[in-house]
Amino acid sequence: MGSDFYLQSILPYAGIIIKICRAYTNNQENFEDYYQEVCLQIWRSRNNFNQESDWSTWIYRIALNVCLTQLKRRKKGDKQLVSDVLPEEVIDDSKVFVSDEINQLYNAIKHLSEIDRAVILLYLEEKSYAEIADIIGTNSNNIGVRIKRIKSRLSNYIQQKECSDD
Repeated sequence: MGSDFYLQSILPYAGIIIKICRAYTNNQENFEDYYQEVCLQIWRSRNNFNQESDWSTWIYRIALNVCLTQLKRRKKGDKQLVSDVLPEEVIDDSKVFVSDEINQLYNAIKHLSEIDRAVILLYLEEKSYAEIADIIGTNSNNIGVRIKRIKSRLSNYIQQKECSDD
């Protein structure tokens, strides 16, 4: 991968890639693998970008697809039971974000299903319902309802977590 391509076409979107990879990994090693794979896939598919959407939308789509594919591969290879609930000892993003509230939110996001994680991450990036639907490949009519439900689940999770910590 050329350094010019990386500097001009990937690095400005590193924040997006980092957030998505963080939401789908539980440790630094997996995060680094996912991040590297996302960058590689962006570079490999750069000639397929047809400018029907923004470059950032393209980045999101690739990052989500790579993370979901990697997650499926790891689950298959590990032959573990699939669960949306991760053991608490695995989740430690306390040094990722400056704010405790943001850390709390992203830890709660890890407890959502794979698709709901994608939806809420895109919502937090202030993507429109149409953009979210385009990126995850669904109809934009149900995105608003889905986001409302996700917010409710996140709120409930955070409240339960706070009550159990007291």
